[in-house]
Amino acid sequence: MYILGIESSCDDTSIAILEDDKVIINLISSQHFHSKYGGIVPELASRAHLEVISELVIDALSQSNLTMKDIDAIGVTTNPGLVGSLLVGANFAKGLSIKYGIPVVPVNHIEGHIYSGNIQNPNLDFPLISLVVSGGHTAIFKVNSYSDYELIGSTIDDAAGEAFDKIAKLIGKTYPGGPIIDKLAKSGDTKKYDFPRSLKHQKNYNFSFSGLKTSVRYFVQKEFPNGLKEEDLPDICASVQEAIVDILVYKTILASKEYNIKTIVIGGGVSANSRLREKFNEYQKEEYQIIIPDMEYCLDNAAMIGNIAFNKLNNSEISKYMNLDFVVNSNPIRA
Repeated sequence: MYILGIESSCDDTSIAILEDDKVIINLISSQHFHSKYGGIVPELASRAHLEVISELVIDALSQSNLTMKDIDAIGVTTNPGLVGSLLVGANFAKGLSIKYGIPVVPVNHIEGHIYSGNIQNPNLDFPLISLVVSGGHTAIFKVNSYSDYELIGSTIDDAAGEAFDKIAKLIGKTYPGGPIIDKLAKSGDTKKYDFPRSLKHQKNYNFSFSGLKTSVRYFVQKEFPNGLKEEDLPDICASVQEAIVDILVYKTILASKEYNIKTIVIGGGVSANSRLREKFNEYQKEEYQIIIPDMEYCLDNAAMIGNIAFNKLNNSEISKYMNLDFVVNSNPIRA
Protein backbone atom coordinates (compact mmCIF):
# COMPACT_ATOMS: atom_id res chain seq x y z
CA MET A 1 0.00 0.00 0.00
CA TYR A 2 1.35 3.42 -1.00
CA ILE A 3 0.45 6.26 1.39
CA LEU A 4 0.80 9.97 0.62
CA GLY A 5 1.36 11.94 3.84
CA ILE A 6 0.57 15.66 4.08
CA GLU A 7 1.59 17.87 7.03
CA SER A 8 0.86 21.62 7.16
CA SER A 9 -0.15 22.30 10.76
CA CYS A 10 2.19 25.23 11.39
CA ASP A 11 5.04 26.70 9.33
CA ASP A 12 6.52 23.58 7.71
CA THR A 13 5.01 22.11 4.57
CA SER A 14 5.87 18.44 4.35
CA ILE A 15 5.01 15.68 1.89
CA ALA A 16 5.97 12.03 2.35
CA ILE A 17 5.35 8.79 0.54
CA LEU A 18 5.37 5.49 2.40
CA GLU A 19 5.12 1.91 1.18
CA ASP A 20 3.12 0.44 4.05
CA ASP A 21 5.06 1.68 7.11
CA LYS A 22 8.36 2.17 5.26
CA VAL A 23 9.27 5.76 4.35
CA ILE A 24 10.26 6.16 0.70
CA ILE A 25 10.66 9.92 0.78
CA ASN A 26 10.01 12.73 3.25
CA LEU A 27 10.25 16.32 1.96
CA ILE A 28 10.05 19.38 4.20
CA SER A 29 9.81 23.02 3.13
CA SER A 30 10.42 25.38 6.07
CA GLN A 31 9.25 29.00 6.22
CA HIS A 32 12.36 30.78 7.50
CA PHE A 33 10.99 34.25 6.76
CA HIS A 34 9.01 34.27 10.04
CA SER A 35 12.22 35.01 11.96
CA LYS A 36 12.04 38.69 11.03
CA TYR A 37 8.64 38.94 12.74
CA GLY A 38 9.79 37.27 15.96
CA GLY A 39 7.25 34.46 15.56
CA ILE A 40 4.89 32.76 13.13
CA VAL A 41 2.40 34.98 11.30
CA PRO A 42 -0.60 32.68 10.61
CA GLU A 43 -1.82 34.44 7.46
CA LEU A 44 1.62 34.40 5.87
CA ALA A 45 2.12 30.78 6.89
CA SER A 46 -1.04 29.60 5.12
CA ARG A 47 -0.12 31.54 1.97
CA ALA A 48 3.33 29.96 1.94
CA HIS A 49 1.78 26.48 2.23
CA LEU A 50 -0.37 27.26 -0.81
CA GLU A 51 2.66 28.27 -2.82
CA VAL A 52 4.65 25.06 -2.32
CA ILE A 53 2.31 22.16 -1.54
CA SER A 54 1.54 21.18 -5.13
CA GLU A 55 5.19 21.36 -6.19
CA LEU A 56 6.24 19.25 -3.19
CA VAL A 57 3.74 16.52 -4.11
CA ILE A 58 5.03 16.49 -7.68
CA ASP A 59 8.64 16.31 -6.45
CA ALA A 60 7.87 13.50 -3.99
CA LEU A 61 6.12 11.42 -6.65
CA SER A 62 8.89 12.05 -9.17
CA GLN A 63 11.68 11.10 -6.78
CA SER A 64 9.76 7.94 -5.82
CA ASN A 65 9.15 6.97 -9.47
CA LEU A 66 5.40 6.97 -8.78
CA THR A 67 2.30 8.80 -10.00
CA MET A 68 -0.91 9.68 -8.16
CA LYS A 69 -2.50 6.60 -9.76
CA ASP A 70 -0.14 4.48 -7.66
CA ILE A 71 -1.25 6.11 -4.39
CA ASP A 72 -3.73 4.00 -2.39
CA ALA A 73 -4.55 6.48 0.38
CA ILE A 74 -3.74 9.89 1.81
CA GLY A 75 -2.99 10.80 5.42
CA VAL A 76 -3.36 14.47 6.33
CA THR A 77 -3.01 16.48 9.53
CA THR A 78 -6.36 17.93 10.66
CA ASN A 79 -5.57 19.03 14.24
CA PRO A 80 -4.15 20.70 16.22
CA GLY A 81 -2.45 23.65 14.56
CA LEU A 82 -3.06 26.96 12.82
CA VAL A 83 -6.48 26.69 11.20
CA GLY A 84 -5.46 28.44 7.97
CA SER A 85 -2.42 26.20 7.58
CA LEU A 86 -4.42 23.05 8.34
CA LEU A 87 -7.04 24.03 5.77
CA VAL A 88 -4.45 24.16 3.01
CA GLY A 89 -3.35 20.58 3.61
CA ALA A 90 -6.83 19.19 4.28
CA ASN A 91 -8.44 20.80 1.25
CA PHE A 92 -5.56 19.73 -0.98
CA ALA A 93 -6.01 16.16 0.25
CA LYS A 94 -9.75 16.30 -0.40
CA GLY A 95 -9.14 17.57 -3.91
CA LEU A 96 -6.80 14.67 -4.66
CA SER A 97 -9.32 12.25 -3.16
CA ILE A 98 -12.12 13.49 -5.40
CA LYS A 99 -9.94 13.44 -8.52
CA TYR A 100 -8.38 10.00 -7.98
CA GLY A 101 -11.06 8.27 -5.89
CA ILE A 102 -8.79 7.43 -2.97
CA PRO A 103 -9.49 7.58 0.78
CA VAL A 104 -8.23 10.30 3.12
CA VAL A 105 -7.29 9.54 6.72
CA PRO A 106 -7.53 12.54 9.10
CA VAL A 107 -4.56 12.44 11.49
CA ASN A 108 -3.93 14.14 14.81
CA HIS A 109 -0.57 15.94 14.70
CA ILE A 110 0.18 15.02 18.32
CA GLU A 111 -0.41 11.34 17.56
CA GLY A 112 2.17 11.71 14.81
CA HIS A 113 4.78 12.76 17.37
CA ILE A 114 3.65 10.19 19.96
CA TYR A 115 4.30 7.36 17.52
CA SER A 116 7.23 8.93 15.64
CA GLY A 117 9.59 6.45 17.27
CA ASN A 118 7.87 3.67 15.35
CA ILE A 119 8.96 5.09 11.99
CA GLN A 120 12.47 3.76 12.39
CA ASN A 121 11.52 1.09 14.92
CA PRO A 122 8.40 -0.58 13.44
CA ASN A 123 8.63 -3.49 15.88
CA LEU A 124 8.72 -1.23 18.93
CA ASP A 125 6.83 -2.95 21.74
CA PHE A 126 4.01 -1.41 23.74
CA PRO A 127 3.42 -0.17 26.36
CA LEU A 128 5.74 2.83 26.30
CA ILE A 129 6.06 6.33 27.70
CA SER A 130 6.07 9.13 25.13
CA LEU A 131 7.27 12.69 25.74
CA VAL A 132 6.03 15.10 23.09
CA VAL A 133 7.95 18.37 23.39
CA SER A 134 7.78 21.21 20.89
CA GLY A 135 7.05 24.89 20.47
CA GLY A 136 3.34 24.37 21.02
CA HIS A 137 3.13 21.23 23.13
CA THR A 138 4.81 19.62 26.11
CA ALA A 139 3.09 16.46 27.34
CA ILE A 140 3.69 12.93 28.59
CA PHE A 141 1.60 10.00 27.40
CA LYS A 142 1.25 6.39 28.51
CA VAL A 143 0.92 4.54 25.21
CA ASN A 144 -0.62 1.06 25.21
CA SER A 145 -1.10 0.48 21.47
CA TYR A 146 -1.60 2.36 18.19
CA SER A 147 -5.19 3.07 19.18
CA ASP A 148 -4.89 3.42 22.93
CA TYR A 149 -2.96 6.14 24.75
CA GLU A 150 -3.51 8.29 27.81
CA LEU A 151 -2.38 11.83 28.58
CA ILE A 152 -0.78 11.69 32.02
CA GLY A 153 0.92 15.09 32.21
CA SER A 154 1.25 18.38 30.33
CA THR A 155 2.39 21.97 30.65
CA ILE A 156 0.09 24.25 32.60
CA ASP A 157 1.37 27.34 30.75
CA ASP A 158 4.18 27.67 28.19
CA ALA A 159 5.47 24.75 26.16
CA ALA A 160 9.20 24.03 26.43
CA GLY A 161 9.90 25.19 22.87
CA GLU A 162 7.95 28.37 23.54
CA ALA A 163 10.10 28.98 26.62
CA PHE A 164 13.26 28.60 24.54
CA ASP A 165 11.92 31.10 21.99
CA LYS A 166 10.81 33.68 24.56
CA ILE A 167 14.04 33.47 26.55
CA ALA A 168 16.08 33.82 23.36
CA LYS A 169 14.19 37.04 22.68
CA LEU A 170 14.98 38.28 26.20
CA ILE A 171 18.70 37.90 25.53
CA GLY A 172 18.48 39.61 22.16
CA LYS A 173 18.32 36.61 19.83
CA THR A 174 15.94 35.90 16.96
CA TYR A 175 13.17 33.37 16.38
CA PRO A 176 13.33 30.39 16.54
CA GLY A 177 15.33 30.54 19.75
CA GLY A 178 15.79 26.87 20.58
CA PRO A 179 18.58 26.11 18.09
CA ILE A 180 20.38 29.36 18.98
CA ILE A 181 20.35 28.60 22.72
CA ASP A 182 21.46 25.03 22.03
CA LYS A 183 24.43 26.27 19.98
CA LEU A 184 25.53 28.93 22.47
CA ALA A 185 25.12 26.53 25.41
CA LYS A 186 27.78 24.19 24.03
CA SER A 187 30.53 26.53 25.22
CA GLY A 188 28.81 27.53 28.46
CA ASP A 189 28.76 26.34 32.07
CA THR A 190 25.50 24.52 32.93
CA LYS A 191 26.01 25.23 36.64
CA LYS A 192 26.94 28.91 36.38
CA TYR A 193 23.44 30.13 37.22
CA ASP A 194 20.66 28.34 39.08
CA PHE A 195 17.31 28.83 37.37
CA PRO A 196 14.06 27.28 38.71
CA ARG A 197 12.78 23.80 37.87
CA SER A 198 9.09 24.44 38.47
CA LEU A 199 6.81 21.66 39.79
CA LYS A 200 9.75 19.32 40.33
CA HIS A 201 8.63 18.41 43.83
CA GLN A 202 4.96 17.93 42.98
CA LYS A 203 3.88 14.31 42.59
CA ASN A 204 2.55 14.64 39.06
CA TYR A 205 3.86 14.73 35.49
CA ASN A 206 2.97 18.35 34.72
CA PHE A 207 5.31 21.12 33.63
CA SER A 208 5.48 24.89 34.00
CA PHE A 209 7.91 27.15 32.17
CA SER A 210 6.45 30.64 32.59
CA GLY A 211 8.24 31.09 35.92
CA LEU A 212 11.56 30.30 34.29
CA LYS A 213 10.98 32.97 31.68
CA THR A 214 10.17 35.51 34.39
CA SER A 215 13.21 34.45 36.41
CA VAL A 216 15.51 34.99 33.43
CA ARG A 217 14.01 38.43 32.75
CA TYR A 218 14.59 39.65 36.32
CA PHE A 219 18.04 38.03 36.41
CA VAL A 220 19.17 39.85 33.27
CA GLN A 221 17.78 43.18 34.52
CA LYS A 222 19.53 42.82 37.88
CA GLU A 223 22.87 41.29 36.89
CA PHE A 224 23.38 43.04 33.55
CA PRO A 225 21.85 46.54 33.94
CA ASN A 226 24.02 47.89 31.13
CA GLY A 227 22.98 45.14 28.75
CA LEU A 228 24.28 41.71 27.82
CA LYS A 229 27.49 41.19 25.92
CA GLU A 230 28.07 38.28 23.57
CA GLU A 231 30.56 36.70 25.99
CA ASP A 232 27.85 36.60 28.70
CA LEU A 233 25.48 34.46 26.63
CA PRO A 234 27.01 30.94 26.66
CA ASP A 235 26.77 30.54 30.45
CA ILE A 236 23.24 31.97 30.54
CA CYS A 237 22.11 29.74 27.67
CA ALA A 238 23.72 26.65 29.18
CA SER A 239 22.08 27.30 32.55
CA VAL A 240 18.66 28.01 31.02
CA GLN A 241 18.85 24.96 28.78
CA GLU A 242 19.85 22.79 31.73
CA ALA A 243 16.83 23.96 33.72
CA ILE A 244 14.45 23.07 30.88
CA VAL A 245 16.10 19.77 30.04
CA ASP A 246 16.40 18.70 33.70
CA ILE A 247 12.67 18.95 34.34
CA LEU A 248 11.73 17.29 31.04
CA VAL A 249 13.97 14.32 31.82
CA TYR A 250 13.02 14.18 35.50
CA LYS A 251 9.26 14.06 34.92
CA THR A 252 9.53 11.55 32.08
CA ILE A 253 11.72 9.17 34.07
CA LEU A 254 9.39 9.62 37.06
CA ALA A 255 6.47 8.45 34.91
CA SER A 256 8.54 5.58 33.57
CA LYS A 257 9.39 4.37 37.06
CA GLU A 258 5.90 4.70 38.49
CA TYR A 259 4.29 2.87 35.56
CA ASN A 260 7.18 0.38 35.42
CA ILE A 261 7.71 1.02 31.69
CA LYS A 262 11.31 1.28 30.51
CA THR A 263 10.67 2.09 26.84
CA ILE A 264 10.60 5.85 26.29
CA VAL A 265 9.98 7.66 23.00
CA ILE A 266 10.82 11.37 22.63
CA GLY A 267 9.11 13.31 19.83
CA GLY A 268 8.56 16.90 18.70
CA GLY A 269 10.87 19.71 17.61
CA VAL A 270 12.62 20.13 20.97
CA SER A 271 13.73 16.49 20.81
CA ALA A 272 16.37 17.80 18.37
CA ASN A 273 18.03 19.58 21.30
CA SER A 274 21.51 18.11 21.80
CA ARG A 275 21.51 18.35 25.60
CA LEU A 276 18.10 16.69 25.88
CA ARG A 277 19.33 13.79 23.73
CA GLU A 278 22.52 13.54 25.75
CA LYS A 279 20.77 13.40 29.13
CA PHE A 280 18.12 10.92 28.01
CA ASN A 281 20.70 8.67 26.40
CA GLU A 282 22.49 8.40 29.75
CA TYR A 283 19.57 6.22 30.87
CA GLN A 284 20.44 3.61 28.27
CA LYS A 285 23.03 2.45 30.81
CA GLU A 286 20.21 1.71 33.25
CA GLU A 287 18.45 -0.68 30.88
CA TYR A 288 16.03 1.92 29.56
CA GLN A 289 15.19 1.79 25.87
CA ILE A 290 15.36 5.43 24.76
CA ILE A 291 14.02 6.09 21.27
CA ILE A 292 14.67 9.53 19.77
CA PRO A 293 13.93 9.79 16.03
CA ASP A 294 16.42 11.15 13.50
CA MET A 295 16.29 14.92 13.11
CA GLU A 296 13.96 14.90 10.09
CA TYR A 297 11.35 13.00 12.11
CA CYS A 298 11.67 15.27 15.17
CA LEU A 299 10.43 18.29 13.24
CA ASP A 300 6.91 18.53 11.84
CA ASN A 301 6.97 16.00 9.03
CA ALA A 302 4.60 14.09 6.79
CA ALA A 303 6.29 10.71 7.33
CA MET A 304 4.82 10.50 10.83
CA ILE A 305 1.39 11.43 9.42
CA GLY A 306 1.61 8.75 6.74
CA ASN A 307 2.73 6.25 9.38
CA ILE A 308 -0.37 6.90 11.48
CA ALA A 309 -2.59 6.73 8.38
CA PHE A 310 -1.20 3.31 7.43
CA ASN A 311 -1.89 1.92 10.90
CA LYS A 312 -5.42 3.34 10.97
CA LEU A 313 -6.14 1.80 7.55
CA ASN A 314 -4.67 -1.48 8.72
CA ASN A 315 -7.13 -1.64 11.60
CA SER A 316 -10.40 -0.52 10.01
CA GLU A 317 -12.47 -0.66 6.84
CA ILE A 318 -10.93 1.49 4.11
CA SER A 319 -14.42 2.66 3.05
CA LYS A 320 -14.61 4.57 6.33
CA TYR A 321 -12.13 7.07 4.94
CA MET A 322 -13.97 7.82 1.71
CA ASN A 323 -16.08 10.28 3.73
CA LEU A 324 -14.68 13.79 3.26
CA ASP A 325 -16.87 15.50 5.87
CA PHE A 326 -13.99 15.85 8.33
CA VAL A 327 -12.99 19.36 9.42
CA VAL A 328 -9.80 20.92 10.78
CA ASN A 329 -9.53 22.09 14.36
CA SER A 330 -6.93 24.03 16.33
CA ASN A 331 -7.60 22.03 19.50
CA PRO A 332 -5.45 19.01 20.44
CA ILE A 333 -8.37 16.57 20.39
CA ARG A 334 -8.09 13.15 18.83
CA ALA A 335 -8.73 12.94 15.09
